[in-house]
Amino acid sequence: MAYTLITANRNYSSWSLRPWLLMKALGIPFEDRLEPFTKPSNYEEFRAFSPTGQVPVLLDDGVTVWDSLGIALYLADRHEGVWPTDPAARAFAQSAVTEMHGGFSALRNDCTMNVGVRVQPRPMRDALVRDVARVREIFEEGLERLGGPWLAGEDFTVLDAFYAPIAWRIRTYGLDVGMGQAWVDHVIAHPAMQEWEAAALAETWREVSHEEDLAQCGAITADYRKA
Repeated sequence: MAYTLITANRNYSSWSLRPWLLMKALGIPFEDRLEPFTKPSNYEEFRAFSPTGQVPVLLDDGVTVWDSLGIALYLADRHEGVWPTDPAARAFAQSAVTEMHGGFSALRNDCTMNVGVRVQPRPMRDALVRDVARVREIFEEGLERLGGPWLAGEDFTVLDAFYAPIAWRIRTYGLDVGMGQAWVDHVIAHPAMQEWEAAALAETWREVSHEEDLAQCGAITADYRKA
């Protein structure tokens, strides 16, 4: 197997982080190809390698796999450890992964991912309050029922990869996830997450629309990105 994973900016691209972190954490080798966001819409440029004009995309010997969940499912057919082996943990992980993939729109929109900054958020609207509360429930249920330190038990799985972008958001905006903060700290300390953060802080380009979205989320109180 000779995988190529195409992703975008480390500061901004939450969808890219999921398969990248999954493959790094599970030791699945791949060529890391970065295609940065250069303007509000990169659809035409990204269509050269992605049928949706979006990232991430996995290339595997002539096969193109798109969407973070599609990539995770493709890898699960070929590698052990993507999903938990315990049936109860697996059911929990599958439900929580698909919930993240299709939900939490207020959290995505009101707390955009930007790894290198800290923000004093604007007052939370009701939809965001509900999203944060639901994330807290998932974290606490996973840790308490399945024993931790990962969300589905002792081992890192795709469930942790799919919620990893939320860990950055929790840190950036100071969101309260109760006992779930133990998982946030644990996943951020993972060597692959530290590698991602180092790359994010080293990025010198800024994409205007992403920065404007961030400004709508609240006031920046600290910016650790390279000037």
